[in-house]
Amino acid sequence: MLSRPNRNTKQNTTAKGAKEAKQKRLRHNYERCLSAVHHNSAFVRNVCYSIFTISGELLVKMSDRIWGLILCTVFSLLFSIKNVEEVNEQARCRELAKSSSFYNTVYSEIEEVGWEHLVRLGGDLTFISFRVVDKKGTVHVMEIQLDKAYPRVPPMVSAGVPYIFNLEWSVNSRLKNLVQQFEEHLQKLQEFWSTLDEIDKSLQIVDSKQPSRAMSCRQILVGNGCFIILSININDPRSLPECRFMGSDSTVNSLRKTWKKNMGRWMRDKPFLENLECLLKTQLPRPTDEEKNNHLVECGICYAQYLPIVDEVGPKSGTATDYACENTSCTKAFHSMCLVDWLRSLTTTRQSFNVLFGHCPYCSEPIAVKTNTTKN
Repeated sequence: MLSRPNRNTKQNTTAKGAKEAKQKRLRHNYERCLSAVHHNSAFVRNVCYSIFTISGELLVKMSDRIWGLILCTVFSLLFSIKNVEEVNEQARCRELAKSSSFYNTVYSEIEEVGWEHLVRLGGDLTFISFRVVDKKGTVHVMEIQLDKAYPRVPPMVSAGVPYIFNLEWSVNSRLKNLVQQFEEHLQKLQEFWSTLDEIDKSLQIVDSKQPSRAMSCRQILVGNGCFIILSININDPRSLPECRFMGSDSTVNSLRKTWKKNMGRWMRDKPFLENLECLLKTQLPRPTDEEKNNHLVECGICYAQYLPIVDEVGPKSGTATDYACENTSCTKAFHSMCLVDWLRSLTTTRQSFNVLFGHCPYCSEPIAVKTNTTKN
């Protein structure tokens, strides 16, 4: 005779599973803090270790909201230390500026651009990187390599963009002119990036976890083991893209004939997906549910996928995560509202108009978020 399952046993199993899940998140946050304090003092590392080990059992019982408060406290400490380091960096540069005309020139030009835009600075001031925010609020990092003969020798520039602009330079040019040219270059690339975003959101991209915005190609799944490699014209992204087919000979030959036959039907004012399906005479696979949810994961601050449906949140009520760290090795998702509240809680956060500048809570790389994403 079979015995009836014990309800208490089932409840205990559920509670045990919930506790294990909480402990897993606890471990995740411990590793997160260790990563963040990697370049900070041993004192700060010991503080974090104490928080996550000595009080481990107590933390498992805490709500995720309290977790957020604890992490805010820890990271406020970390970024306060980082702010002190930035002040020390400025003092070091001031001292160097007294020793040669090169150092004096670089120091004065960094001040013109603004220390709040500085990301990294080489020990001999020949390497500089600035954060630049485009008109859509996306953060870009521009790296500059200086020769000791600067400004007679033009600087070398690199950044995560499809191509570097043609630098206009003279002996009278300054770093602020370089930043301005980069900003103008970013503005020219907006239509290209909008086209890439449209492709990434509407089609099934191969290796779509982190499609690069610096690449003009996308590999798209067609079906039956066939792929298309599209090359988007950076200067004219709404035009007919170059296309290369990959797959079995019979499928590829059929698709290639259809493409050539219908090339004249491409219309610049149509959505990219509609154009492709019109040319290929087939319905292309859409992003899978998993791919759609890549950016709809839990927020790195409130640990919820969706904001609560309450009046206080306003029009953002019930919305999913809508911001991701630009660092390709991080890409942590957040609610922009949570990120704004987080940044405002830190004394190191800087604001320019309606944009807050700070650091990612996970990888410490520069981030920027518009303040108009907050509740009304």
